[in-house]
Amino acid sequence: MLETILWSIGSLVVGIVIGFIISKQLIKKQLTENPPINEKMIEAMMSSMGRKPSAKQVKQVMSQMNRFK
Repeated sequence: MLETILWSIGSLVVGIVIGFIISKQLIKKQLTENPPINEKMIEAMMSSMGRKPSAKQVKQVMSQMNRFK
């Protein structure tokens, strides 16, 4: 009885540790493949739409995106 409980608790701890390591690696991979949006990306997006954005406009868009995360 006690042995079964200890094995269950041990398995749970090992599963949590392995799950944490795997999820950490997946998040790292996703961030390298899809980096968060920065000011240069916003400037490039606005330029591709045919307008030259000012620094104020870029800052406004960045603050709006950070507010809605």
